[in-house]
Formats: sequence, structure tokens, C-alpha cells
Amino acid sequence: MAEGHTITIEQGGQHVRVVHGDQVLAETDRPLLLRETGCPVRYYIPAEDVRLDLLTPSETHTYCPFKGTASYWSLPDAPDLVWGYPEPKDDVARIKDHLCFFEAEVSPAEVA
Repeated sequence: MAEGHTITIEQGGQHVRVVHGDQVLAETDRPLLLRETGCPVRYYIPAEDVRLDLLTPSETHTYCPFKGTASYWSLPDAPDLVWGYPEPKDDVARIKDHLCFFEAEVSPAEVA
């Protein structure tokens, strides 16, 4: 990691639901919480808890010097809404097979 730049990943236990419009795109009780210097906390959700059938792979790819190359997925009205790192760098290997949502509302659900 660069001087002063840190990434930590921890296993979350809260219930997280991702909603875009009126569609539930993901729901999980096992998110990974990724904290990165200068960024908000991101919820990385196991791919099997994401409605992949609603998402279309995008041509977009971005490179992060700390995490690797990201691939993106879109909804018809929300390009590049979701990203993941198919081959993450060793320091963040835990986020492999997890997806993160950009502009969907991600919030821990109320616990009854």
C-alpha cells in the first residue's frame, strides 16, 4: 500500500439490502465491509446474494493500484451501477466473488 493509504476488510453481520427504484438487487447477512483511505465504507456482497439475472455486463473496466482491475454491470436505466474485482490483488483477495453497488441505496435493514 502507498504511504498513508490503508484498506481494511472485515466480515459484517448486519442485514444489508440493496434497492434500486422498486427492485431489490441484493440482500445478504454476510457483507464484507471495505474501508479505504479517502472513501466511504463500501459493502461488498457475495455474488450469490445478488440478482445477477437483472444485471448486464458492461464494457467498462477501471484500474485501482490497490485493488486491481474492476469489471462493471449495468441496469437498463443505471449504467455501471455495480462493480467487482474478478482477480483482486493479494492484499484484498477476500473481495473476489463479491460485488459492490455504486448509486443504489445500501443500508442495513431494521432488525425486528
